[in-house]
Amino acid sequence: MRWSSLSALSFNAVLISLSISCQSDEEAIGPAGDCLVKASTSNGQAIAGAYIVTYKPTEELPVAPNARVSTVSQQLLTRHGLSDPRLQVLFSGEKTGILAHISATEAEQLKTDASVELIEPDRIISLCSCVEVAVTSTLTWNVKQTGYGRGDLNPDKTAWILDTGIDLDHPDLNVDANRSQSFLTGKTVDDENGHGTHIAGIIGAKNNTIGITGVASGATLVALRVLDDEGEGKLSALVQAVSHVYQNGKAGDVVNISIGGEGTSTTLERVIKQAADKGILFAIAAGNEGVSAEKYAPANINHPNVFTVSAMDQNNRFASFSNYGPTVDICAYGVRITSTYLNGKYATMSGTSMASPHVAGLLLIRGHAIPTNGFVKNDPDGTADPIAGE
Repeated sequence: MRWSSLSALSFNAVLISLSISCQSDEEAIGPAGDCLVKASTSNGQAIAGAYIVTYKPTEELPVAPNARVSTVSQQLLTRHGLSDPRLQVLFSGEKTGILAHISATEAEQLKTDASVELIEPDRIISLCSCVEVAVTSTLTWNVKQTGYGRGDLNPDKTAWILDTGIDLDHPDLNVDANRSQSFLTGKTVDDENGHGTHIAGIIGAKNNTIGITGVASGATLVALRVLDDEGEGKLSALVQAVSHVYQNGKAGDVVNISIGGEGTSTTLERVIKQAADKGILFAIAAGNEGVSAEKYAPANINHPNVFTVSAMDQNNRFASFSNYGPTVDICAYGVRITSTYLNGKYATMSGTSMASPHVAGLLLIRGHAIPTNGFVKNDPDGTADPIAGE
């Protein structure tokens, strides 16, 4: 399975069997200017000796305060003669999720425990992207056609961006560095790739005299970093980041996830729906494989507060790379989108990664009932997605 940020990338990152369909430059440059570039040979590979375990508290494994969850989780392993000094708690509460460093044989042994609900292998997540450094005007065509507003009028609302981090020093972004957090060992939230910074700008770049204007201009942006400078990370980190939003976010907040891939993950679906039940809104990229999004997670998740987003070009034509199908809720601009980038710069990128933050911005300023304006042309599934915007 392959997890990836969905920019000019091929949204291939999921939890189970992820087939890589990032293409070569020559293969990927289409008539709409799409650009899908293979970024990593390890996309979707299972990580040997690492398993995500979900269990329910029992009399033997009682519900514990946060400080003791790790101790109780270690007791689960001890019951089977196992130990893991590196055990990591991913989420806790009614159910607990841990990352256990055990062998495949030991994982099968652990499945026999009555308290264990699910065991999934941890996997590599990554992104493919195509970047063209650009000079911009403050109001880009895609934001003008989508519609925009002042995200800073709602300072209590937060845009949580689960990606490669955000350029903390970018003058065109309002990043809350104190609440931002990295889920990568030895890495800060400061973006070293550019993908997360690009998404941040589409959502909330300031309406000032420089750069661009975001859909929810000036919005408070929080970076939850789950991918490294090469665009690679782990499924377990994404699960942990979503759980962090559930614990620290509130109704009306918006989460952008431009990561996904072929296959499904019960664990990821569970934590996303748990947060969505709380009133937290999700914008999720449909993926860039040109196939049905039903086969990809988290694009396959159905929930009233989860919006899966396909991509179109400037002329409202369905992008050739975009996934489609019944789990897609809405379509937005995703071809040659200019936004913020590393080192205070700006760049143009393509992909459903770029479409999703347009919807995230609308969710911030308009709430659940975001406006639509007609339907996208040439939707491959025969049922045209509504277009996000005024």
